[in-house]
Amino acid sequence: MIHSVNPATGETLASYPVHDAAAIEHTLAAAASAQSAWRNQLPTARAGLLTSLARVLREHKEEYAHLITQEMGKPLTEATGEIEKCAVTCDYYAQHGPAFLEDDVIASNATDSRVVYDPLGVLLAVMPWNYPFWQAMRAAVPALLAGNGVVLKHAGNVPQCALALGSLFARAGAPEGLFGVLLIESTAVRAIIEDPRIAAVTFTGSTPVGRAIASQAGNALKKQVLELGGSDPFIVLADADIPAAAKAAVKARFQNTGQSCISAKRFIVEDSVADEFADALCELTAKLVVGDPMVAGTEIGPMARANLRDELHAQVLATVAEGGVLRIGGHMLPQTGHYYAPTVIDHVGVDMVAARQETFGPVAAIIRVRDETQAVEVANSTEFGLGAALWIGDMARAQRLSRQIEAGAVFVNGVVASDARLPFGGLKQSGYGRELGPQGLREFTNTKTVWTGPARQA
Repeated sequence: MIHSVNPATGETLASYPVHDAAAIEHTLAAAASAQSAWRNQLPTARAGLLTSLARVLREHKEEYAHLITQEMGKPLTEATGEIEKCAVTCDYYAQHGPAFLEDDVIASNATDSRVVYDPLGVLLAVMPWNYPFWQAMRAAVPALLAGNGVVLKHAGNVPQCALALGSLFARAGAPEGLFGVLLIESTAVRAIIEDPRIAAVTFTGSTPVGRAIASQAGNALKKQVLELGGSDPFIVLADADIPAAAKAAVKARFQNTGQSCISAKRFIVEDSVADEFADALCELTAKLVVGDPMVAGTEIGPMARANLRDELHAQVLATVAEGGVLRIGGHMLPQTGHYYAPTVIDHVGVDMVAARQETFGPVAAIIRVRDETQAVEVANSTEFGLGAALWIGDMARAQRLSRQIEAGAVFVNGVVASDARLPFGGLKQSGYGRELGPQGLREFTNTKTVWTGPARQA
C-alpha cells in the first residue's frame, strides 16, 4: 500500500494499493496510443489543452492548494501560489510555445534546408514531493506541447496529489491516456524505463537516485533530463544593500520550510559586513511564524517526513560539534508533527557538514570570507551547481563575477527561482539538461535536419 500522511498531525489521510502489472500495462498502452494521435496535431491546437489546464487550475485552486498542504505540509499561502504558478506556466506556453517549435530555416547548398522539432514519444516523469503540482507540471506542460505523452511516477508520500494531477488533465479535456499516473514503488521504475513505449525520462530529486535513473536510462539509450540536489550559495559582498540582502535571505532559505533544491543554503558573506548581515538574518528568522500550515499567517510548517527532520538535526549537531556557532534554533519543536525550529549557524567552515552536504530544511549556514575572490572560490567548492545568488552594488563587477560562478542560474540581487520564460537546470552533481524556456520545450524533441535538393552549385 501507498499511504498519504499529514506531516502536521501524523494522521493517515488515505491509502492506495500499488498498481500491479496489469495497471502498468494499461497506462503505458493508453499513453502510447494517445500520443500517436496527439503528435499529429499542430502545436497551436495542442496549446488549447494548456489554456484549459490553466482555467481548471484556477477554478480548483483552493481544492488543490489544500491537498498540497495536507499531504506535504507546505503553508497554505505558498501552496496557493504553487497552483497559480502552474497556471501561469500553462498560459505562457500556450501563447509562446508554438513559435518555439517552428522550423528553423538554415541557408545551405540545398534548395531548402531546415531544422524541425519532432516529438520523441511518451515521457516518464519521476517527480518529488516538495512541489507536488509544480514539479510535475513544469515537466509535463512543455513536453505535451511538443507532442509527447507523459506518464507520471510521483513520490510515494503524495499519492493524492498524483491522482489529482490525473483528474486535472481529465477535467481539462486531455485525450484519454495522454497524461497517465502510476502509483508504484521505486523498484518498479527500471522496468518502465526499459519499456520500448517510453522514449525518454525526466527526473527531479536527490543526486543518488538521479545517478540510478541516469544509469538505467543510459543503458536503454534513452534521453534524460535530471534536476538533482543543490547547495546553493548566497553571496553577500561588502557593497551590497545588507538589509535587503538579509530580508531576501530569509525567503531564499526558509520558503517551503527550506525544502527546495534551489533554496539558498550557504550564506557566503564578506568579513566586513558579516556581523551586520548575521545579526539581521537572525533577527528576521526569529520572527518567522511556525505552526499549522492550514492557518493564515503561518510561514514555517512541518517538514514532510520524520526521517528528513532527523537527518537535518543530525547535520546541525555535527556542524556545531565541528565548531559552527549556533545562533538561533537547532532543535526539534515539541508540537505534534515533524516540526524543526528555523536555525542559523554562524562561522561555518568550508569543511563542516552544513557546508559540504545539502541541508534540506530550515537551516542557514553562514560562511565568512575575506573578499570576492574567496567568495567565488567557496561558492564553487561544492559538488553541486544548481543556482546561486549574488548580492552586490557594483553591476559591472556583478557581470564579471556571475560568469565565474559554477551554476545553472545566477540571480544578482534576487532570490533564485524557476520561471517559465527562462531555462532552468544545473551542472556537476545537480544534473544536466534544461526545463522551461524555449530550451526546455525542445529538450524532448528530435532536432531533425531536413535537406531538400537539388544541391546548388558552389
